[in-house]
Amino acid sequence: MGTIIRVAALAVVFATSGCATTNPNDPFEPFNRTMFSLNDKLDQAALKPAAQAYSHLPSFVQTGVTNFFGNLADVWTSINEFLQGKAADGVTDVMRVAVNTTFGIGGLIDIGSEAGMPKHSEDFGQTLGFWGVKPGPYVVLPLFGPSTLRDTVATPVDFLGDPWYYERPVRWRNTGTVVRIVNQRAALLNVSNLLEDAALDRYEFVRDAYLQRREGKVHDGASSFYEEEDAPASH
Repeated sequence: MGTIIRVAALAVVFATSGCATTNPNDPFEPFNRTMFSLNDKLDQAALKPAAQAYSHLPSFVQTGVTNFFGNLADVWTSINEFLQGKAADGVTDVMRVAVNTTFGIGGLIDIGSEAGMPKHSEDFGQTLGFWGVKPGPYVVLPLFGPSTLRDTVATPVDFLGDPWYYERPVRWRNTGTVVRIVNQRAALLNVSNLLEDAALDRYEFVRDAYLQRREGKVHDGASSFYEEEDAPASH
């Protein structure tokens, strides 16, 4: 956990010492572009090839992995829903976890969705946003990728709220974490291929998409970030 906090703190220190730009949402663009490039090189060298190999596994295996970790994520989602006063959604996700864990073979099968209990996604950054904490500057974290100052502060709390963080022995936790990351990357292969083939500034596209998506999630689909500040030109 100490490593997570140090990485997040280091990113903020570097970001807050960066040179300002004319984009109010991205005042630390030189630093962020450097981190974006480094993360991209790591992705191209290791993560993407692993995801491409993983994508050849049978679809039921990939679905099982997605459902298993999605079931664990529902635990933290429900807590954040209660923290945001969304009691009905919180109860729904508690029921999802109970049903999927009990009857879905530990979460490998998503019975809850089939039973009419929709899946939600909430994290502590969204909870802070719900209670009025502004997103702050855009920050690209080493390894973790796109973030904001608010989400960076929330990241260590999200790690502590993840049931998988407490899995023992540690080797099983680490192995599962790698599988989870590769599974998530495999789900984005088509999107990343389109971005790589398109004639655009990938950094700006990812930044703008991330900021809009995050604020949309905070406000349950009604983004307010670009209404309060000057929005960057679309690309």
